[in-house]
Amino acid sequence: MTREASPTHDPQATCDSDEHAGPFKPPADLPACQRAADIFSALGDPNRLRLLTLLMHGEMCVTEIAQTLNDNLSAVSQRLKLLRNQRIVSYRREGKHVVYWLDDDHVLQLILNALAHAEE
Repeated sequence: MTREASPTHDPQATCDSDEHAGPFKPPADLPACQRAADIFSALGDPNRLRLLTLLMHGEMCVTEIAQTLNDNLSAVSQRLKLLRNQRIVSYRREGKHVVYWLDDDHVLQLILNALAHAEE
């Protein structure tokens, strides 16, 4: 939402904090904001996001992901490594297979909300 500037609006003007109702709400701490920014950065690549939409439906091994996306195994593995480092996905080894899934419901909701917002 953008606010149009009025001819009398002074962007340097300040107000008295006593003019505002309600309790003081401190901002989130900087480390939490940095962590969230890192997550958004990891989600900001269309190929990684597309990969995550597959994992929204359940666990998949790396080979399945690469085949479904018609992408090479090396590229998929690199994307998964970055997502794993940001704790967006989790994994386990099953013999020669490495199976991935979304780390938690917060990740699922974040992806669903982003896609819903993009479709508006």
